[in-house]
Amino acid sequence: MEAYNESLSHDKAFYAQDIAGSIAWARANKNVGILTEEEFNKIETGFEKVKKEWETDTFNIKPGVDEDIHTANERRLGEVIGTDIAGKLHTGRSRNDQVATDLRLWVRDKLQEIRAHVENLLRAIISRADDEIDIILPGYTHLQRAQPVRWSHWLLSYGFFFAADYKRLNTVIDDLNMCPLGSGALSGNVFGVDREAIGRELGFNGLCWNSMNAVSDRDFLLETMSWGSRIMGHVSRIATDLCIYSSQESSFVKLSDAYSTGSSLMPQKKNPDALELLRGKSGQMHGLLFGFTSSMNSLPSCYNKDMQEGTASIIAITRLLSDSIQILTGVLSTLTISPANMSKALEPSMLATELADYLVKRGVPFRETHHISGRVVALAEKEGKGMDELDVEALRGVDKRFGDDVMECFDHEAAVEKRTAKGGTARESVREQIRVLKALLKTGQMPAWRVA
Repeated sequence: MEAYNESLSHDKAFYAQDIAGSIAWARANKNVGILTEEEFNKIETGFEKVKKEWETDTFNIKPGVDEDIHTANERRLGEVIGTDIAGKLHTGRSRNDQVATDLRLWVRDKLQEIRAHVENLLRAIISRADDEIDIILPGYTHLQRAQPVRWSHWLLSYGFFFAADYKRLNTVIDDLNMCPLGSGALSGNVFGVDREAIGRELGFNGLCWNSMNAVSDRDFLLETMSWGSRIMGHVSRIATDLCIYSSQESSFVKLSDAYSTGSSLMPQKKNPDALELLRGKSGQMHGLLFGFTSSMNSLPSCYNKDMQEGTASIIAITRLLSDSIQILTGVLSTLTISPANMSKALEPSMLATELADYLVKRGVPFRETHHISGRVVALAEKEGKGMDELDVEALRGVDKRFGDDVMECFDHEAAVEKRTAKGGTARESVREQIRVLKALLKTGQMPAWRVA
């Protein structure tokens, strides 16, 4: 049962946060007369020694005694400064509000690190989009070639997914950054400690206002996991696109050797291992979220041991997120593109919409022009030609309203440059999208309508 019950194998990761919380708690107890100034100083100095032992991997864990990080740190503190003083530390505090505090502090620290990784990912996307804005490739819907777009526009489509994730992450961090310490086991503190001072010392933005809620709330873990599930969904989608783009059938991109491997049997193959692992680990993320959601479902009020299951899950999730985002950034920063292969894949049939739009500008209703354009596609297929190989007379045989200038429709660059509305794939529209993402990284805000 001891092995089944212990959590130190996981929550030892929180040693620094547990010590910071204990020092803040000791200071609060000193300020209400529970501890003398001398006793507080010994506790603070003792914890500095305990923290150093964790940092240098010299902390001696005692199996069967150290059930969790809280008991381990307090036990060791007693050995360093004496149990007569260390025994006063826990006055008015419960492991219920202690673990809630440790978790919030640790998750906040990890999410701030992950936020920096998301920023680096966005910078990598912005940099490539800026540098490679001239490149055009097929845009796909339903995995079918649809219309020509700029390579930069494709990159930025994921940039804006990750930008939305970035904004949501800021909200997750703000929401969890509330102090539960001083709530006790469930009913609060009888010694009149200054919870606001505790919260400010630990860098919280505010208080958990109800003590029963404070010790039982793990929504901040679920929100973190849910956020992780969402961004990993986006990671899996760009990974799939890049798997397709790096295949021999497309050969639009080539992954760096650092993010791919050869086959153990077939020497000609180069496998996109990093991308496939990113997809696979997104499934792991969804599973961890579902698992802890199930653990929290239908729990009675206040603290229950079921909540301990969130510790291992959140540690695994933050590590997975940190690794995955950094690896995707590495993939995007180091891959090479083949503009020639992208250009080669631009078929004339992808310009069928241009014919329809051409007639719209001549006053023909779009529903009619759509059918006319479809008949041109069918004619080209029947004659075994590209649409751009049909002459004007052949096009007029489909509809007499085609003019001599209709052949100008068969220009992929021109087609791309016509998409000038905000959000489109024209050069200036793409540049504006780049400016929007740069503004987000600079100010934390996404411009609503326009950006200079």
